[in-house]
Amino acid sequence: MPIHDWTRVDAGIFHHFHQRWIVAVTDVLNGRLLPADYYALAEQHGAGFEPDVLTLKASEVSGPDDEAAPAAGSPSPGPFEANGGPGTGLLVVEPRVRIRAETDLEFYRRKQGVVAVRHVSGDRLVAVVEIVSKGNKSGRKAFEDFVRKAAELLCHGVHLLLLDLQPPTARDPQGIHGAIWDEVAGEPYVRPPDKPMTLAAYEAAAGVRAYIEPVAVGDSLIDMPLYLEPGRHVAVPLEETYQLAFEFVPRRWRTILEP
Repeated sequence: MPIHDWTRVDAGIFHHFHQRWIVAVTDVLNGRLLPADYYALAEQHGAGFEPDVLTLKASEVSGPDDEAAPAAGSPSPGPFEANGGPGTGLLVVEPRVRIRAETDLEFYRRKQGVVAVRHVSGDRLVAVVEIVSKGNKSGRKAFEDFVRKAAELLCHGVHLLLLDLQPPTARDPQGIHGAIWDEVAGEPYVRPPDKPMTLAAYEAAAGVRAYIEPVAVGDSLIDMPLYLEPGRHVAVPLEETYQLAFEFVPRRWRTILEP
């Protein structure tokens, strides 16, 4: 199945496909590709490098005897206490304002997910599969957040597979890989003029190695490496998982996207 022109539909349609593709990649990794001591989860997108979410809150997986329960009659934490203790000044209640607003692209960016691959030893994060959305390129801050997150993951030794099927913008004329490579290596990248989109696998070792496949609308997807440790990777079947995800795009939108 050729790569579709996702500029023909709005952000919500690509978001739906994006979520299905994340699930398809996660299922294939868990079902047949990952060694027994690794596993993949569909996890929520973050703006920067975050500690392993599975090990952040031990109380979420502890039994009732692992932590002292509040004494009977103890007051419930108030809004200033619930997120950091008394006197932190951190509110968890919703602001009481009349009007709230955010762009559609920002909404979908916040809801974006990634495939996080973890090792069973401490459930540590070892690799991430990230599908670029329109929201990641929608504004200067969103774009800079995305590039910074990618650089921070690689700096912390987390391998990355980046799937960018969005056309270049004024912020990334060479594709988002060009911006990431400039951030982590300080070197320019020039994409082929007839291949505006990019599949990029990053191996985080003593340095960072990038494995690039430029693509365009109408191309078929190849298998791309997802590194689990330096020198060791699995080949992610992008064409197969793309097709699985596309089957769940409503027919009303498939007819617009298909050649």
